[in-house]
Amino acid sequence: MIVYDRLWDTMKSRGISQYRLIHYYNFSAGQINRLKKNRYVSTHTLDMLCTILNCKIEDIMEFRFDASSETEFGIPSACKKKGSQ
Repeated sequence: MIVYDRLWDTMKSRGISQYRLIHYYNFSAGQINRLKKNRYVSTHTLDMLCTILNCKIEDIMEFRFDASSETEFGIPSACKKKGSQ
């Protein structure tokens, strides 16, 4: 699962508020809402955030393993890393 928890810390450290993203950078309020809910956003959106915040992608997003995704995506047990069971 992709989560955007790091984004809010990076924005705070850069002095960029949600208001500023929307009103000064023409960022969509809908996209901010999607980020808050850890929903899908496009690579274009991620590129815009990295450019605005002058940061790396790992400063705004993180992958966290979610065991429920195994059944959702039909990942067979043999594909799992050893010791991650």
